[in-house]
Amino acid sequence: MEPGVQLETAARPRFDSIDVLRGIAVAGMVLVNTPGSWTDGYGFLAHAQWNGCTLADLIFPFFLFVVGISIAISLGARISRGEATQAIAAGIIRRAAILFVLGLLLNGFPDFDLATIRIPGVLQRIAICYGLSALLFLKTHSKGQVLAAFALLGGYWALMMLVPVPGHGAGILDKEGNLAAYIDKRLLRGHLYHGSFDPEGILSTAPAVVTTLFGVLAGRWVLSRRDALVRSIGLIAAGSVALAAGEIMDTWFPINKQLWTSSFVMFTAGIAAVSFGICYWQVEVKGNRRWTAPFLVLGTNALAVYAFSSLAASLLERIQVASAEGGSTGLRLYLFEHLFLPWAGSRSGSLCFAITYLLAWLVPTTFLYRRRIFIRI
Repeated sequence: MEPGVQLETAARPRFDSIDVLRGIAVAGMVLVNTPGSWTDGYGFLAHAQWNGCTLADLIFPFFLFVVGISIAISLGARISRGEATQAIAAGIIRRAAILFVLGLLLNGFPDFDLATIRIPGVLQRIAICYGLSALLFLKTHSKGQVLAAFALLGGYWALMMLVPVPGHGAGILDKEGNLAAYIDKRLLRGHLYHGSFDPEGILSTAPAVVTTLFGVLAGRWVLSRRDALVRSIGLIAAGSVALAAGEIMDTWFPINKQLWTSSFVMFTAGIAAVSFGICYWQVEVKGNRRWTAPFLVLGTNALAVYAFSSLAASLLERIQVASAEGGSTGLRLYLFEHLFLPWAGSRSGSLCFAITYLLAWLVPTTFLYRRRIFIRI
């Protein structure tokens, strides 16, 4: 048996609860990334300004957690079928590279100015986290993955808190004085989201890998021979412990998405595990599937929904519409101000715009799902 083998047979099991959870994460991404108003929306759909965690801050770690679950299931099945380790590893590297390039293309659209293109990004982080976590799954047992996870969390804490930043000192966690921002500025100046800092930067990607590894461990758990109800309870129990640990760690290493602190990893992975346990219990154990349809549709084509909805959102910002005052405004803002703001107000109108945009993407994805067309990389 090679490292990573846990499946009882070579067949790849199918858990709708995983696609449902992935679909929930993608739906959240679309809602957060395409509000009607960037300034007047509901606070829970906006990221925390710095320390703290909102509903919006949970979405990306949820997605990475599901990526980890999928790694355990898909690669475990391939290993059990006896596929060569080198071939699997080559496929992992190839897929990670394609995801990274797609992320660069999304960042560059439509100008593709190489002098200023943002190099980090959501798909780029997914690519790195997937690649490293998948290779670890391929080469190590669960104990090795646990050790790697906590070594990364501990090492990241030590770097951020103990290594002095020139001009600021050690343990400074504000936007300018933290080590992650310093490294980004030194290596990627001119290619960052905020100019001097990037929430998907170089150093903070290390603890994001741990979020994915925790998903891998959750995937191993659901593939075990234990009773399905026991699996659900185990996920909820483990998630509750991780959530509590994140809250405790917050006192000395604040929960912060933009820095992806170790406490943020524990806190969000805990909530993700609890959510997965509840979803698994509802879908796989109880068989309650009626409510899952829209999330199942989104979850089975998750990357396609994210990529194409992001491109369309970028076009909505770029397309200019003439205003009554003689100037022009972006199509997104124009639609919000004329179709949603008058009857729903600023906050509710902003949310209604985002929901309408999400529902619009349900149409093509439902078409694809019913014809069993799944866009894979």
